[in-house]
Amino acid sequence: MDDGMDMRLVVVGAAGRMGQTLVKAIHAMPGVTLSGAIERPGSFALGKDIGEIAGLGTLGIPVTDDPLMAFVAADGVIDFTSPAATVDFAELTAQARIVHVIGTTGLSEEDEKKIAAAARHARIVKSGNMSLGVNLLGVLVRQAAKALDAAGWDIEVLEMHHKHKVDAPSGTAYLLGREAAKGRGVDLKDKAVKVRDGVTGPREEGTIGFATLRGGGVIGDHSVMFASESEMITLSHRATDRSLFASGALKSALWARDKKPGLYSTLDVLGLSAD
Repeated sequence: MDDGMDMRLVVVGAAGRMGQTLVKAIHAMPGVTLSGAIERPGSFALGKDIGEIAGLGTLGIPVTDDPLMAFVAADGVIDFTSPAATVDFAELTAQARIVHVIGTTGLSEEDEKKIAAAARHARIVKSGNMSLGVNLLGVLVRQAAKALDAAGWDIEVLEMHHKHKVDAPSGTAYLLGREAAKGRGVDLKDKAVKVRDGVTGPREEGTIGFATLRGGGVIGDHSVMFASESEMITLSHRATDRSLFASGALKSALWARDKKPGLYSTLDVLGLSAD
């Protein structure tokens, strides 16, 4: 509950690239304060000051591998880690009854069910992308898919990320694909085409295609293309600074602080949820 005090946040995966970005963002943003930094057992960062790792100087917060102790003393957790870790953290945030902001991608259906169960007690905000621009793009994609007749327009989602990303297609690509499917009134699971190789035959009408590119240091490029026999419309977004995801995550945490337990999305935070 918001009592006028800074919201105490724990960053999990704190020594990674996104973790360090989150630590810096918390340090710079009014209304939030860093209360803990978690890394996996065996990490090089254990015992070191997270401020030193993130280039902020000494903050007096050593990196630990004991999330429960950190969560009990916090108001929220910011989590851009791995599916298995996120599911474990969700169980702990449910026990602590705190906010859990999840930017982790590559979650399975089973993972999603466990996170939904944890949301009976935790206030979970989960999104494939925390950016205002991407979530607005999703709304536009949904509207375009609804307006353009499935019989005459094909939908393709194209994404590119840095060479270190381990899941494909990206969580953002799925977010955009789901919005397109909502606009069409279909289930993405039934319509998604994620692999094309060899003699595939003609494109099946009504499907939503995905194409994945990986290379260099690209933070995140996404385009949704609507193609008819005679014209093409492209809606796109380019991320130029990783800090935009951190900013969105922190705003999500502050938004969720006084909400009831439940599973929310960035669209809820922005007031852009589908009716």
